[in-house]
Amino acid sequence: MGLTQAMVANNALVALSTSLPTAPSFWLRPAGVSYSVITQTKQYRMSSLRDLQNVPITAGQLSQPQILGNLANIQRGQAPAVVSHYDVQRVIDIFAASQGRDLGGVATDVRKVTQEFQSKLPRGSYMVERGQVETMHASFTGLGYGILFAVILVYLLMVVNFQSWLDPFIIITALPGALAGIVWILFMTRTTINVPSLMGAIMCIGVATSNSILLVTFATGELREGRNSLESALQAGVVRLRPVIMTALAMIIGMVPMALGIGEGAEQNAPLGRAVIGGLLIATVATLFLVPVIYSFLHRKGYHRLATQEEEPASGV
Repeated sequence: MGLTQAMVANNALVALSTSLPTAPSFWLRPAGVSYSVITQTKQYRMSSLRDLQNVPITAGQLSQPQILGNLANIQRGQAPAVVSHYDVQRVIDIFAASQGRDLGGVATDVRKVTQEFQSKLPRGSYMVERGQVETMHASFTGLGYGILFAVILVYLLMVVNFQSWLDPFIIITALPGALAGIVWILFMTRTTINVPSLMGAIMCIGVATSNSILLVTFATGELREGRNSLESALQAGVVRLRPVIMTALAMIIGMVPMALGIGEGAEQNAPLGRAVIGGLLIATVATLFLVPVIYSFLHRKGYHRLATQEEEPASGV
């Protein structure tokens, strides 16, 4: 019975489609080029179910030919024209595109709909989001971990350089201002958070940290010379004012053409420039005003300890 059904399916396939999937044959030219020889019933001869039932079925030279109607029951039905699979499982793809909206907002609305109908699906069925949304989530997750790893790595490197856990902590207190500036300028310019803007955030972290290192290093030197923490912080802010502003201003001016997004395809990199500009604007203010305040507060009793550490080797000698 199984062999008969296979022969019926193969012959019906030849009638409706081609013989290539069932009984391929090839013609070889003398030059060595092969061609597929395909057998197919003409379309106008298969215009009704009766025409399909009259398809002759043969199982070999010794068997008597039969028609398809004597071997199988044929009836009309509905089936998808294209069957898609994902990880061997059969799926139904529903495509959605956004117009005039960002991908993240559309993905949020689509997720609400899928969560609403998830409990109404038949047993064994489920709905998942794929495509650009999946790529976006993977990119955001990777860059988010990248920003966190960059902050931790910078902090640990400064711990090794300063031989202290406190001064690197004071330095990175300017980074929340940088992140706040990035969010502020993206909101003001109606720019979405995307991969270029997150890359700009990583760049901004490096420049903001460099400016804070200039200030804290000078303040620590003043503290070791006998000044108190408040005087050291004020002196560092005055002396390092020009280098900090010049470093930030050079970066900001260099990013202005990119932030404007003028030219063909320039709007793709505009979020990077805007993120750097906004982050450095607020980070520079935090470096010049917030970092000295935190330094003077945390080192309000620490200058005696630093002075003692400087005198101990001399007294030992």
